[in-house]
Amino acid sequence: MSPTTGVVVAHGRLAAALVEAAEGIAGIHGALIPISNEDCGPDELRDRVEGPTRTGPVVVFTDLASGSCTLASRAVGRRRDSFAVVTGVNLPMLLDFLFHRDMPPAELANRAAEKGHDGIRVLSDHESSDGA
Repeated sequence: MSPTTGVVVAHGRLAAALVEAAEGIAGIHGALIPISNEDCGPDELRDRVEGPTRTGPVVVFTDLASGSCTLASRAVGRRRDSFAVVTGVNLPMLLDFLFHRDMPPAELANRAAEKGHDGIRVLSDHESSDGA
């Protein structure tokens, strides 16, 4: 199986910024494709998502669970095998994705969601760095 393609679909310039940051940290380029919903309606957004997801396994990362980016991505995914959508995109999940692209999309999507969730922390200024 070919490596899984990652597509980040988000509002405004968020997708491009996340992809640039993840690639810069990981040193892996070209494995993530940013797509913006800027200046397009639902049909054009579906077309934007469909283009880079036509062949091979795909995981699509979106910003909002019930936003236009997720709706368009799910519509495209319904017609495809080896296609998964993960919402709430963040850098920890994209970085993990970049290093595990050989996994099947469903497994990779679940792993990405777990890593993204694990990357969320509440830090208090009142705690010392050693946990005391």
